[in-house]
Amino acid sequence: MSARLWSVLGNAQKLDGGAMFGNAPKALWSRWARPDEQNRIDLACRCLLLREGDRTILFEAGIGAFFAPELRRRFGVQEDRHVLLDNLASIGVRPEDVDTVVLSHLHFDHAGGVLAPFCAGAPLALAFPRAAYVVGEQAWQRALEPHPRDRASFVPELPGLLAATGRVERVQGERSEALGDRVRFHRSEGHTPGMLLAELQTARGPLLFAADLIPGMPWVRRAITMGYDRCPERLVDEKTSLLAALQARGGRLFFTHDPEVAACGLGLDDAGQVVAESPVAELVGEPA
Repeated sequence: MSARLWSVLGNAQKLDGGAMFGNAPKALWSRWARPDEQNRIDLACRCLLLREGDRTILFEAGIGAFFAPELRRRFGVQEDRHVLLDNLASIGVRPEDVDTVVLSHLHFDHAGGVLAPFCAGAPLALAFPRAAYVVGEQAWQRALEPHPRDRASFVPELPGLLAATGRVERVQGERSEALGDRVRFHRSEGHTPGMLLAELQTARGPLLFAADLIPGMPWVRRAITMGYDRCPERLVDEKTSLLAALQARGGRLFFTHDPEVAACGLGLDDAGQVVAESPVAELVGEPA
């Protein structure tokens, strides 16, 4: 059965660089991401598409275009159209072709793209009419009962819309019934409870959808975290362990938020620390 992978960009964002780099000083992080006059940096919302036989699987959906104009401006969303749908169409994928959407967690910049574009006066609706959804049980519960610290990161209506489809699989272990043995999940708690990192077995070895554990190339550095992370020390420990194991197996990382790099390999520096290497800007029908 032939299988291929594409990186697919959704709507872009601009967010405060200080928030994205936690306690790292601007003199350091501005070497990696140039801020604008409002101190914002460019961020992608990149998804991973797997076409395997007659199945079409989308890993995450980005931020989408569901926000009303005033909220779109507040959260730095750059386009008013649903860019992910446009880019899927450019490779021959219609919304009704998507069989499964895998969501690492339910923050709006990762799950908002499952919603149809904003229409004044209309209720929120789902963009992929036939899709089933895979999400971690713990991440699902967090979306239902968010902490005050991250309540604004969720779309309150989204769990109900997903549940109403009758096609939600809430994963508790390493494996999803819908996805089978090709995908293994790693659970991460440092950014948000129960975030699932999907590891795909591909022709080139393991490919890890790094989600918000490692949003882009600069965050491969062990001590670099985000101000949005629930528990930065735990995240550093999770990242250190996962990167070491993935590098030893010849694995790669897939980035959702890096504006220039879709995926990279992993190597070791002179001190034995894991570093990013061999970055690529996009995946275009890569054999999986």
